[in-house]
Amino acid sequence: MSDLKNIIEAAWNDRSLLQNWDTKKAIRETIELLDLGSIRVAEPGESGEWTTHEWIKKAIVLYFLIQEMQTIEVGPFEYHDKIPLKSGFASKGVRVVPQALARYGSFIEKGAILMPSYVNIGAWIGAGTMVDTWATVGSCAQIGRNVHLAGGVGIGGVLEPPQATPTIIEDECFIGSRCIVVEGVHVGREAVLGANVVLTQSTHIIDVTGSEPKLLKGKIPPRSVVIPGTYTKKFPAGEYQVACALIIGERKESTDKKVSLNDALRDYSVAG
Repeated sequence: MSDLKNIIEAAWNDRSLLQNWDTKKAIRETIELLDLGSIRVAEPGESGEWTTHEWIKKAIVLYFLIQEMQTIEVGPFEYHDKIPLKSGFASKGVRVVPQALARYGSFIEKGAILMPSYVNIGAWIGAGTMVDTWATVGSCAQIGRNVHLAGGVGIGGVLEPPQATPTIIEDECFIGSRCIVVEGVHVGREAVLGANVVLTQSTHIIDVTGSEPKLLKGKIPPRSVVIPGTYTKKFPAGEYQVACALIIGERKESTDKKVSLNDALRDYSVAG
């Protein structure tokens, strides 16, 4: 890996090296390793902290630069793009419903299910996860195991700058219908987001479970149950309601994980 990393870093700093065969080979080898799941853009350590591998993100950007446009035919459908589609799902043990698309360079672990949806290059999706209808998983997003991305969910891609942490959804999470999670927001293990929650790096995440509100940004703590809300903000023209996310409780240990996704929301009379 160190050889690949060194070649990628050199090409990132000197784009003239993209003309070299060895450089192109190293870039394509890196994307192949991503596609196979041998490497990933970001990964958790033993302490739970995530490490982002900048050189891999750089390789993805450089891959776009060396690839040529080509026509891709899938039955009666035709596409024109630089990045091939992922293939070989049967041998990978992945269920893919017609109209689901995953780009080469994404990794989807055995046992995952793609309803008609879209998965971009650099993304990592764990076993047992369902990417539901019209959900999108952006470039380099990290989706854990046994996650449910409900209908219309938008998980944003974070490709540049290379040092930026990608959007992360940890294991056993439930992301409700039409939720949007972008800009490298980190959703902790077993968290539950009710329908229409929008999370960006500037979104106010307000924990209202205690006697006083607690403000967070950029990260949802593990096991949190979250719903959309608003708070009052002053502007020159007056006071207006601004969207926020409210942490209203915690997922119960007593509820089986398979059913607690919706049950956790029902406990608080919230729609998923």
